[in-house]
Amino acid sequence: MRYRHLGYRYAVIAKAGALRPLAPGLPVGVMLAQPRWRPEADVYETATAFTVTVEVGGIDEEDLEVTLFEDGVIVEGERRLACEEACVYHAASIRQGPFRLEVLLPATVDPTAVEARYDRGLLRIRLPKARVA
Repeated sequence: MRYRHLGYRYAVIAKAGALRPLAPGLPVGVMLAQPRWRPEADVYETATAFTVTVEVGGIDEEDLEVTLFEDGVIVEGERRLACEEACVYHAASIRQGPFRLEVLLPATVDPTAVEARYDRGLLRIRLPKARVA
């Protein structure tokens, strides 16, 4: 699992003029969806920390990337389930390919005390709240 901390707040920024209509006559704000899926997750808060639990069964720990912001966390990765040579799917309900989970937090976290563990298909990230000075 790769982990990195970015010392600024999380924001999604679209450059002015970057949105273009898909076809003549469509509004400018219409965009194609990202080819990613979002894993199931639980987020809860205690008096001292936030805990994010992400369901990522079948994903190698090396294929997970966690990015921490002052007020949020992003979990990204990819699930690749191999099919035997010359197979034909009769059902395909398990999501595969790249995924991304974005969790915004209502308080700042302490990046030096974050704990993460991956066990039995669940990624648990404990994010202690930053002390207010």
